[in-house]
Amino acid sequence: MIRDDIKAATITAMKAKDSVRLGTLRLISAALKNKDIELRTGTAPTDDDVLVADVLSKMAKQRRESIEMYVTGGRPELADAERAELGVIEGFMPAQMAAGEAQAAVRALVLELGATSVKDMGRVMAAVRERFAGQLDMAQASAMVKAALG
Repeated sequence: MIRDDIKAATITAMKAKDSVRLGTLRLISAALKNKDIELRTGTAPTDDDVLVADVLSKMAKQRRESIEMYVTGGRPELADAERAELGVIEGFMPAQMAAGEAQAAVRALVLELGATSVKDMGRVMAAVRERFAGQLDMAQASAMVKAALG
């Protein structure tokens, strides 16, 4: 499980006195803890790796946006710090699907669900999110679903 890998990496970073990696791993652990607390009132996810991948993808997206803002704002030292955090976060994310593989998976899912029009997009996207969280960028998946239904 990804969560166990993060805990083991945290211990390794402590022993190696790698403060940058340790700080990022602690941020990841805190985000996961917040998500766990948030989900206490709702239903627990069926697969913990999907939950962790979702948290990691949100954190990675935040880092990418911050890097872009720091670069345009002329703050390369802050952008470098964000890049270092992004590298650690991406190290725990599931492998991303190739574009062709993702399109084939989306088409197969559309056929499996019997979706025929754009009205079914919400149902298809919910299934995509459930099955391919962390493996697929949801903005790109949305475009693929729209193309498959349109």
